[in-house]
Amino acid sequence: MAICLSSASLSLPKQYHPFISTPQILYRKKKVILTCQSSNDPNEDYLLDAPVSVGDGFSFSGGKYSDEPSPADEWFKQGKIVKAHPVGGTGEKAKDPIFGLAMAGSLQASTDLFRWFCVESGSPGNPPVILIHGFPSQAYSYRKVLPILSKNYHAIAFDWLGFGFSDKPQPKYGFDYTLKEYEESLESIVNEFSKDKVTLVVQGYFSPVVVKYAKDHQEKLNNLILLNPPLTVKHANLPSTLAIFSNFLLGEIFSQDPLRASDKALTSCGPYKMKEDDAMVYRRPYLISGSSGFALNAISRSMKKELKAYVEEMRRILMDEKWKVETTVCWGQRDRWLSFEGVEDFCKESNHQLITLPMAGHHVQEDCSEEVGNIIAGILRKTTRI
Repeated sequence: MAICLSSASLSLPKQYHPFISTPQILYRKKKVILTCQSSNDPNEDYLLDAPVSVGDGFSFSGGKYSDEPSPADEWFKQGKIVKAHPVGGTGEKAKDPIFGLAMAGSLQASTDLFRWFCVESGSPGNPPVILIHGFPSQAYSYRKVLPILSKNYHAIAFDWLGFGFSDKPQPKYGFDYTLKEYEESLESIVNEFSKDKVTLVVQGYFSPVVVKYAKDHQEKLNNLILLNPPLTVKHANLPSTLAIFSNFLLGEIFSQDPLRASDKALTSCGPYKMKEDDAMVYRRPYLISGSSGFALNAISRSMKKELKAYVEEMRRILMDEKWKVETTVCWGQRDRWLSFEGVEDFCKESNHQLITLPMAGHHVQEDCSEEVGNIIAGILRKTTRI
C-alpha cells in the first residue's frame, strides 16, 4: 500500500479494501504537497499534486555520457529475449534514416521472428498473468507489480515491438506499426508464453488492441483487467503531448528528443514526477539509437488515424452480451489525458467492475504499484485455482 505523508492533517481510512474505492479526501488548505511512496523505501518517492511543469525535464546524469552503471542495464539483466511473430515485408535490415542517425543492429528485426524483451517472475507452473504496458511506456512500469504477483502466479511483462528493449524495425522493413499488426503480434507472443488460459492486464492506449484480440480468443482468457483504458468517445483523440509525434517533419524531430519522447510523454499524464533512475530506463532506448524515435513516430501516426475506430469497436465488444470474459476496469482518477467523465456510466451499463484509485494518474501501475498488484491478485483468486 502506498504511504502518504502530507503537510496538512489528513483523515485516512484505517483499512484499504482492494475492491472498494477509497473515498476522495477534501482538503481545507488550497495548497497541499502530498508525497506518495510506492514502497516502504523512503527514497523511492515521487511528488503528487505537483504543477504540470514539474517532471517535464530531467538532467542527463547517469545517462549515455556517464561512466556510472546504468539502471537500464540492471533492468535488462532481469529479462530475456523471446522470439515470436514472423517478420513481414522483405525482412531486410533498415536503411540509414534521415538526420544521419545510426540504427543500432541489436534493435532491428532478424530475418525470421521478432525479438521481444520480457521479464518473468514466479513459478511457470502457476496460473499465468501477462502485464501489457501502454503507449508510450515499457514493461519496466510493472517492475513493482511483478514481485507481488509472483507469490502465487507466473507474472510476465513484455515490451511491445518498437518500445523498450524489443525489436524496433524501421517502418516498411518488417513492421509498419499499424494497430492491426499489433493485434496480430499479440496473439503470437501470448501463445509463446502460454498454451493454457491466461489473464491479461493492459494499460492505456493499447487497451483497444488487446480487447480486439480478446474478442476472438475468449476461450484463452481467464480475466481481462484494463488500467485507464480509452473508454469514451472523448478518449479517442490522442493528447497533444502524443499527437505531436505524428506531425510531418516536426514529429520526426521531436521523436528523436529523449526529453520529449520519453520524459515529457510519461510525466505530463499525471500529477507526479519520477526518480531520475527510473527516467533513465525509459529514456535509454532513445539515447542509443534513432530506431526508437522512428518507431514512436510511426505508432503515433497509426494511433491518430486508427484509434477512434478501435475505441468504438472496443466499446461494442465490451457491451455485447456475447462477451463472456470477466472484465475489470481500474482507474487512476488523476489522469490528465483521459477524463473520468463517462467511465462510471459505461461500467454500469456494461456490468463490468470498476475500481478507482483517487491518488493515481494515467500510469496507475507506476503510481500505486502495490495497490494495483494486490487488486490483480484479488481478482485472480476469485477465478483461478492456485
